[in-house]
Amino acid sequence: MSNGPDPRTRAGAAVKAADRAHVFHSWSAQGLIDPLAVAGAEGSYFWDYDGNRYLDFSSQLVNTNIGHQHPKVVAAVQEQAGRLCTIAPGFAVDVRSEAARLIAERTPGDLDKIFFTNGGAEAVENAVRMARLHTGRPKVLSAYRSYHGATAAAIHLTGDPRRWPSDSGTAGVVHFWAPFLYRSPFHARTEEEECERALRHLEDTIGFEGPQTIAAVLLETVPGTAGIMVPPAGYLAGVRELCDRYGIVFVLDEVMAGFGRTGRWFAADHFGVVPDLLTFAKGVNSGYVPLGGVAISAEIAATFETRPYPGGLTYSGHPLACASAVATINAMAEEGIVENAARIGEEVLRPGLAELAARHPSVGEVRGTGVFWALELVKDRTTREPLVPYNASGADAAPMAGFAAACRRGGLWPFVNMNRTHVVPPCTITEAEAKEGLAVLDTALSAADAHTV
Repeated sequence: MSNGPDPRTRAGAAVKAADRAHVFHSWSAQGLIDPLAVAGAEGSYFWDYDGNRYLDFSSQLVNTNIGHQHPKVVAAVQEQAGRLCTIAPGFAVDVRSEAARLIAERTPGDLDKIFFTNGGAEAVENAVRMARLHTGRPKVLSAYRSYHGATAAAIHLTGDPRRWPSDSGTAGVVHFWAPFLYRSPFHARTEEEECERALRHLEDTIGFEGPQTIAAVLLETVPGTAGIMVPPAGYLAGVRELCDRYGIVFVLDEVMAGFGRTGRWFAADHFGVVPDLLTFAKGVNSGYVPLGGVAISAEIAATFETRPYPGGLTYSGHPLACASAVATINAMAEEGIVENAARIGEEVLRPGLAELAARHPSVGEVRGTGVFWALELVKDRTTREPLVPYNASGADAAPMAGFAAACRRGGLWPFVNMNRTHVVPPCTITEAEAKEGLAVLDTALSAADAHTV
């Protein structure tokens, strides 16, 4: 005879009830959401209180690069908590210095000084502040189809619709079009044309804005949430040349693309480009404890050698966060995690996603590298009409909602944005797990195919 719901189900219901009573969620209409109550996670999976297990093809917010509950990182946080939980940023601490050293060893070029923040948005805020103070100029150029964070300057620099409700239009930001051949704003037919025309457009923008007014050009090395558009060969080198010519600081945002996500330590390594400032977060410690930062070139660091840098955070370089970063970076090096991301990308995801595209008319394009991929879903491959309208919501977004629901029914948690699904599992994912995810996507894409013409 049953005594009522399973205790696990009751526990999950209590967690959800407490959440709904007290937690205010980001990017959400509070009364319209139904958060999943998560009971635990390990490796490439997480599960709810009813025992439903999900293959995490989102890496949460594309940050659990070493997977969930990596034992070496968990142990490092526990050990650090027993030794020194917190100390102000003004002190020299072994674990903070070691985290900075390990990061600086892996950043390109002479980006050898590390300013720690609590996350990616604050990293962008401080990089922009450094660029403006270094140059004495007010403006920053950033791309449409970008996301740089939700703090005051970062949200203005963002190029996607999340900027709109907070955009005052007075933040010294100018947006431009970066290359994206599939939906080219330049009517290009080849990657070479797209690169050439995008660089010409950027130079024109610099010219009409006044080079002497521009402090920085900010780009995601490989844009993340906006669509994982790998830039064409020569584009980033061309931006570097334009910045050098006009005395503009070149900032690369590697918050999402860094620390193994693209199959290299940093996405910039694919292109042989060294920026003046590089922002990071997410994968630096897989989000186990909030951490981000700015890697700073020698020239910009010298600006603040005898002149105080007017910025800081109470938790900059927090010992627990730095301990998790040290353990993460060391585990990635010792276990070949970056190499695994590259191998899975080339041997499993690239061919597997191409096969899905060949079978499903809703897949307009597959693009990416490492464990950083996007499927552009369309109604019509010929016209490239998106499966749902730009920034769709409600009934207009139903086709993508149906696809996402089919993924979850199959035991896969997808990353869905507008008309795209991103394939962004942990860098530690195994070949078998990747193939499991591809099989679920194969079934779920049938739901998207139903909306094609």
